[in-house]
Amino acid sequence: MKKGIESMKTDVLVSIRNLVKYFDISGGWLEQLRFTGGRISRQEVIVKAVNDISFDILKGETVAVVGESGCGKSTLARTVMSLYPPNSGEIYYQDKRIDQLSEKQLKYYRTRMQMIFQDPYASLNPRMTVEDILSEPIHFHHPSMTREQVKEKIIKVMKQVGIDPDWQDRFPHEFSGGQRQRISIARALTLDPDFIVADEPIAALDVSIQAQILNLLMDLQQENDLTYLFISHDLSVVEHISNKVAVMYLGSLCEFGETEHLFSNPNHPYTQALLSAIPKLGQRFSHTRLPGDVPTPINLPPGCVFHTRCPYAREICFRQVPQLIKEDGKTAVACHGAAEGWLK
Repeated sequence: MKKGIESMKTDVLVSIRNLVKYFDISGGWLEQLRFTGGRISRQEVIVKAVNDISFDILKGETVAVVGESGCGKSTLARTVMSLYPPNSGEIYYQDKRIDQLSEKQLKYYRTRMQMIFQDPYASLNPRMTVEDILSEPIHFHHPSMTREQVKEKIIKVMKQVGIDPDWQDRFPHEFSGGQRQRISIARALTLDPDFIVADEPIAALDVSIQAQILNLLMDLQQENDLTYLFISHDLSVVEHISNKVAVMYLGSLCEFGETEHLFSNPNHPYTQALLSAIPKLGQRFSHTRLPGDVPTPINLPPGCVFHTRCPYAREICFRQVPQLIKEDGKTAVACHGAAEGWLK
């Protein structure tokens, strides 16, 4: 079972401060030209994927990031891992700012922070055996290790994830989807990290296998004292595995707080709509349907990004961006209605 909030250490392992990540998809110079009003002008197209997000991840806990497809969950994860450079904001690992480090300076932090990707087949080199896949990061980061030490480490991590070490000469296509994901997890463990980002690690797997991988991740967290940033769109999985939840909508953070409290008492209208989509045994299914469609991240709405679909939106929501404010000591909400008391 997941560890309770009370038992967790208060040390902040990863801190995200005002993180912003945009993508310029304007194309070449000629592709940016537009003919409007009888004049030729240059028009840039910017995707605003992550907008001013801040939260802390404590050592030993699991923080889940949820939201609809396209809300910026995976972009946030890859930016935290320095796979994408942020446009602005700060990322700290154990009080050390890492978002401005060079590739050479980041080498140490690559051993402390690892990532598990969504598609276990695409993330594994089909031309490499399991032994090659698992030994590659060890040889790169620890070149002084002997062949026997590397072999011993590979056998250890394969046993940890439930893969027979005798299969290390096989190629990825010889394994099932669940086995390939176990190999991906083993690769993340080879460097003995403290922090793992799991980007929808069970989304590409059969339902029958998902529970096994979830239980494996939770067992490994206990055994290796791991800290997780867990990206998912499956709210029932998030409720089961996480200590805290960050709810994203259109690149912005709507609500952040302890899992049990957030699921039982959601404050933001978007969080309420998401949680209403979870069927509950013995209760009549009543899903809150949001009007309209999700706006494009290229042209974000002014003010609160959720106001175009919010049934409680007022005039202030159309012009002013809400700040993330602690409501009850257990959750923080970015909503004018929650802050001013007219949304209950």
